[in-house]
Amino acid sequence: MKKLRYSLVLCLALISMTACKKEVKKETTTPTEEVKKQAPFSLQNAKNEIKWVAYKTTDKVPVKGQFKKVNITAGGEGNTAKEAINNAAFAIPVSSIFTADSGRDFKIKKFFFGVMDNTNLLSGKLVIETDSTGYSDITMNGVTKKLPFTYTLNDKNFQLKGTMKLAAWKAESALDSLNKVCHDLHKGADGVSKTWDEVAIEINTQF
Repeated sequence: MKKLRYSLVLCLALISMTACKKEVKKETTTPTEEVKKQAPFSLQNAKNEIKWVAYKTTDKVPVKGQFKKVNITAGGEGNTAKEAINNAAFAIPVSSIFTADSGRDFKIKKFFFGVMDNTNLLSGKLVIETDSTGYSDITMNGVTKKLPFTYTLNDKNFQLKGTMKLAAWKAESALDSLNKVCHDLHKGADGVSKTWDEVAIEINTQF
């Protein structure tokens, strides 16, 4: 009987010690954190230049500028440059406009974008259709329209070109507002003040 009791006590002690060891081991185990792998091509990390050219006077004198900031709001990553670009959504703050003329920048912000319907951002999405063409759904002045573009892609260098017709985004009032405040500056040799309804867009991305 004593041997039986001794055996039971020994078994209980061993079970208790084993349970304690397992609990201690469980408490001291550090969980492995999953590390998100970064895609080989990322628009957010690339060097992006967004340039534009507007035109004034009847001689169609170019006025060059750019947007200094662009935010990638969805997509923008892939195993190839084309994959990263296709279906990438973006938002461009109009406050980042830059023409190397602070007075001109102020007028464009206030008298062009400022009179549009809720246009603090120019938003859109890039869609690649063929090896040289695509389009972007651009939202401006509360209107979303397709902007067709052509592009080239050489290794890690992407270049896009397109032309916006501002009337498609119902921007006639904004254009008239800008032309009014810049009336004398937009006069040509013929004395006619004109601001064109055409803006050339160029995007250069270097991954």
